[in-house]
Amino acid sequence: MTEDNHSLITEFTLTGFTERPELKTLLFLIFLTIYLITMVGNLGLVALIVTEHRLHTPMYIFLGNLALMDSYCSSAITPKMLQNLFSKDRMISLYECMAQFYCLCLAETTDSFLLAAMAYDRYVAICKPLQYHTMMSKKLCIQMTTGAYIAGNIHPTIHVGFLFRLTFCRSHQINHFFCDVLPLYRLSCVNPYINELMIFIVSGSLSVFTITIVIISYLFILFTIFKMKSKEGKSKALSTCASHFVSVSIFYGSLLFMYIRPNSVNEENKDIIPIAIFYTSVIPLLNPFIYSLRNREVINIMKKIMKKEILRKWKMVTSQITLDY
Repeated sequence: MTEDNHSLITEFTLTGFTERPELKTLLFLIFLTIYLITMVGNLGLVALIVTEHRLHTPMYIFLGNLALMDSYCSSAITPKMLQNLFSKDRMISLYECMAQFYCLCLAETTDSFLLAAMAYDRYVAICKPLQYHTMMSKKLCIQMTTGAYIAGNIHPTIHVGFLFRLTFCRSHQINHFFCDVLPLYRLSCVNPYINELMIFIVSGSLSVFTITIVIISYLFILFTIFKMKSKEGKSKALSTCASHFVSVSIFYGSLLFMYIRPNSVNEENKDIIPIAIFYTSVIPLLNPFIYSLRNREVINIMKKIMKKEILRKWKMVTSQITLDY
């Protein structure tokens, strides 16, 4: 291929998971189910937090935005993936590819800052409970949430901007189920060293910054818990933080394995596809259950809403019976 033709490749083929027809139907049903549960769980949690004034606290505001970003992340990847399972060409243009990566990177970056904000919120609630309303004011909560979205937009803008320096000539085929930058780098006829370096520096710096906040917050939380004399107080504090800590560990572990480790660009996709499935599909599915179903306050509010709805329907039925007689 001549140098003049290098820039002609503007469409790619996503290979997906498998070429076996008998597995495609099963995968379609599995991922469709995961997607529907993810959307209902996350958007349901957002609706609950918006409508219930008792949940208008910093922790639940962060949680609501986290749920919103999880549904956004899932919607950026899953519909195209489901379409490609039965599509013959499985084509995606370069600009669609950039847009898909932008949406994914936006969601993941915003999530990382929201998780850091939630860790700080837990630190204030457990270590400085008397100063909670002063330290976690409404203004600070809005600033932290806005900062998460700003960082979430700046981060992918940098990487997408650097994609324009590349031309693609090696192949049309992206060995992945969505359009990520690492598989694109392997197809470039321009050395992607600068792009890889930017991922390592920018993504690494953001990860270190947010992880440091989480680690420092949890170190102070653990010191405070160990100083508590009441076993009930220790148990309550640990249960409050356990779900968040598990979610943070899974989230950062998968992302660091994908992007920050050395030689991540040169490794084969068969090794990273399971990890990619985990952070694009499984984590958004699990988060609403981790944070809400283990939260007594959310469960109690859901029970009250269900009781009110049942009573409302019962009154409608009884009033209709009375009118009929």
